[in-house]
Amino acid sequence: MTTTTVPQSKPKQDSIFWRRFRRSTPGKVGAVIVLAFVLLAVLASVLKPYDPRNEPNRYTLRLKPPSITALWNEEAKQTYTDPVSGKVNVFAAPFGTDNLGRDLMTRVLHGTRISLKVGVVSTLLALVLGTLLGVLAGYFGGWLDSVLGYLTDVMLAFPGILLAIGFASIFSADNPPLLIAGMDRLFALNSPQLVTAMLAVSLVQIPVYLRLARGVVLSVREREFVAAAGALGASQGRMVFRHVLPNSLSPLIVQGALSIATATIEVAALGFLGIGAQPPLPEWGTMISDSRQYYLDAPWTMIFPGLAIFLTVLGFNLLGDGLRDVLDPRSTQ
Repeated sequence: MTTTTVPQSKPKQDSIFWRRFRRSTPGKVGAVIVLAFVLLAVLASVLKPYDPRNEPNRYTLRLKPPSITALWNEEAKQTYTDPVSGKVNVFAAPFGTDNLGRDLMTRVLHGTRISLKVGVVSTLLALVLGTLLGVLAGYFGGWLDSVLGYLTDVMLAFPGILLAIGFASIFSADNPPLLIAGMDRLFALNSPQLVTAMLAVSLVQIPVYLRLARGVVLSVREREFVAAAGALGASQGRMVFRHVLPNSLSPLIVQGALSIATATIEVAALGFLGIGAQPPLPEWGTMISDSRQYYLDAPWTMIFPGLAIFLTVLGFNLLGDGLRDVLDPRSTQ
């Protein structure tokens, strides 16, 4: 009598990426921080509905401290006590109020959506344009490589924030060009100045991706699989976009995660200087700019938007470091 054995299915193994990522402590911490801010941005309208352009005046609550201080501060206790029930609402304004009596937590929460949207979109624009130009320059070389190399050197010779200020100051806010007005409606930013700042930050980042993509392509185009594809009759376009570009993405992805942090800081800096988002839009840099003259008497008006910027930048930097450890082919993790 013969017996048949049923082959046992092998347990599905995790990919190398996830195995390495789980071992990267900075990557996990950064991913948790970024995911938390993404969830806050998505759920901001549900958690705290807010319209900055139609907010009622609350001057009686001007520059009030965080409501949690009502537990030990008699003045704050009187401010946040419900006159009907007589109970103290310690969650009325957890971050305090600003110079117009607006709830800071609500504005910081809705500023998360603006800052993440601008940071991600500006980085994606720079990533796509810079990578495309870098791939073309590195693969074809010649005069295209020389011209793009000279332009990259000139742009990288200037501090990025100065170039961003120059680009953002070109266009008028009253009569924005059609492209800026269209992008404003597309991304629902409701601020042509913010779109201009976003494009300025994106233009400043393009040389970084151009140089990085060019360097990677110069090494990848000499690999055996690219030569084999050419020997089999593959067209130039197929070799570039099917063989060279996919094998050059790892360092670009890492740089993209790090660049979102840089873009967040630069957009906040432009808002602080009055070139980016304009009041009453709840953008973190603009909020810090509005609180400059109150930072001694009401430091919470500057602390909480600054903490939001700090944590966002920290999260993307840690995530970028984790991705670099995971995607590095020389990693032994």
